[in-house]
Amino acid sequence: MLTIRKSQDRGYADHSWLKSYHSFSFAGYHDPEHMGWGNLRVINEDRVAPGMGFGTHGHRDMEIISYVVSGALAHQDSMGNGTSIPPGDLQRVSAGSGITHSEFNHAEDATTHFFQIWIEPNQRGIEPSYEQKTFPDTEKRGALRLVASPDGAQGSVKIHADAAVYAGLFGHEESVRLTLNPERKAYVHLIQGTLKVNGQTLQTGDAAKLADENALTLSEGQDAEVLVFDLAA
Repeated sequence: MLTIRKSQDRGYADHSWLKSYHSFSFAGYHDPEHMGWGNLRVINEDRVAPGMGFGTHGHRDMEIISYVVSGALAHQDSMGNGTSIPPGDLQRVSAGSGITHSEFNHAEDATTHFFQIWIEPNQRGIEPSYEQKTFPDTEKRGALRLVASPDGAQGSVKIHADAAVYAGLFGHEESVRLTLNPERKAYVHLIQGTLKVNGQTLQTGDAAKLADENALTLSEGQDAEVLVFDLAA
């Protein structure tokens, strides 16, 4: 079963300095039909105005992934990390027993466009930790590059969750097939461009929820950038 969620059906919040689309219920957006998918709990597509950002705030018992599309995101946390996340990098924060952090766009003339993703952990109360790695476009071109996994396979960041996250870039001639366990769930979020998912067309911002499927096929992309999640049911 494959169900498409159109971009315009997501929740939306305009805070002037922050424009955010919510794939699942978050903050002031509540939709009992979209509380998450499997153990994927949050996908927020955020655009942060120059010089603005999220002040220090706390998290616990959540795997938090940040994926920057354009601009840069400055990060500071209670573990002592102070970094900048550019496009091509993926950051993982395991909030565990509790952390505080802040995220800012320090550019004077550029918006930061990024995705904040929350996945429910399979271990609670762990010691908080941080990881950031670069995944070049060459590794994602025409392929699904594993970027997060429970065991850090293939140089991915390690998450404390029963999930795997892939990133890919696809043009018209490129396609890929990913074998799925039909007892699990999968989720495809198209960041930009157009792309066929098991024969159905997605446009920028659209998503596909998959259950009881044996495989995922991505094809006929046009300037497509995509995230794919293999999730516990």
